[in-house]
Amino acid sequence: MSSDTTAPHPSARRGASAAGLDQAVLGHVLGYQLARASIHTRAAFQRAIGEPLRLRPVEFTILQLLRHNLRATQKQLARALAITAPGMTVLLDRLETRGLIRRERNEHDKRSVFVCLDQAGEDLAEASMRASRDMEIEVLHGLSAGERLMLFELLDRVARGPR
Repeated sequence: MSSDTTAPHPSARRGASAAGLDQAVLGHVLGYQLARASIHTRAAFQRAIGEPLRLRPVEFTILQLLRHNLRATQKQLARALAITAPGMTVLLDRLETRGLIRRERNEHDKRSVFVCLDQAGEDLAEASMRASRDMEIEVLHGLSAGERLMLFELLDRVARGPR
């Protein structure tokens, strides 16, 4: 009796994706699951914020942090976002060129620089946060309110790392 070589492997039915690949082997890999979720969220971000407001995700994050941390330093921002000091300088230069932020020397410590939102930056931070809320409703529509809270809590715990 010959075996049917055209029948799919049982795991192929379980882990089949839109791409037609069996992804079950990666079902337990956190990085892979985060990357898959990121594909959808990045596309939604681009439609809701990136294209209409001309903001990249890291720029959105910087604006929101500055909006809620009025005396943030360049060093604090770099540390919070795990960006090198030169990388943060490039990002802030871009935002400053657009008239969204300004840098102010710390009068008590001349080595330190505060980063502040200009009015245009404040307005863009507000508009982008509104757009973000709408975008997240779209992205998370399949989750209940409790599931959303659980998702954010668990992701926060993962982000904080081992204690």
